[in-house]
Amino acid sequence: MVEFKPIKTRKIYEEIVDQLKTLMTKGNLKPGDRLPSERELSERLGVSRASVREALTALEAIGILDIRPGEGTFVQRTTQSSTIEPLAWVLAVESNPVAELMEVRRVLEVEAAGLAAGRATDYQLAKITEALERMQEAAEKRELAVDYDLMFHFAIAKAAQNTVLLRIMNTVADIMHQTFKASRQQVYDCMATQIIQEHALILQAIKERNPEKARRCMLEHLNNVESGLVETVGPFNDQEN
Repeated sequence: MVEFKPIKTRKIYEEIVDQLKTLMTKGNLKPGDRLPSERELSERLGVSRASVREALTALEAIGILDIRPGEGTFVQRTTQSSTIEPLAWVLAVESNPVAELMEVRRVLEVEAAGLAAGRATDYQLAKITEALERMQEAAEKRELAVDYDLMFHFAIAKAAQNTVLLRIMNTVADIMHQTFKASRQQVYDCMATQIIQEHALILQAIKERNPEKARRCMLEHLNNVESGLVETVGPFNDQEN
């Protein structure tokens, strides 16, 4: 007999994220467009500024928005729903999607860390550092911390300065973030200190301009995250999406 799960109420920030993504997909918001201020969005949407800020942070984490202190929030790219949605559907029916996604992350992110170590600009290093600092500050708020975790990895991908790699990682990261967010939050609850320490080691290797060390630190981190997923939520082939 098929087991159904109770419908859960979505969080306000998730509704905001969906609305902004829809506007981008339809072309109402285009790359380079500046969004209204947090205050104006809050008033127009009828929600708190905290919910708006959480939604903008989530979209920045997956590379859709660029938040520039003192300047505003800008659309960085349109949502490639034609790519993301079919792939998300495939992952939803695959028997072992998390294991395969982790393999893809190792293929992409280990090399991205190595490239970032050799190519990152001072500005990109500052963005990676900022993501880590935000993650540390949000240590007790696991949902935000997971968003900043994603922001950290995406900042490294941008620092690799490979447009194709960035777009592929963006698609994979968006799917993993949305589909397996609950599982990742559980892992964060158990491994927060370790994850932050491993991120610091990756950042240090990139700052040292040491590609091999950066790759090694990223690989170790991803392996530990995968082990944490297995220990926290069980074997991948038993997981429910």
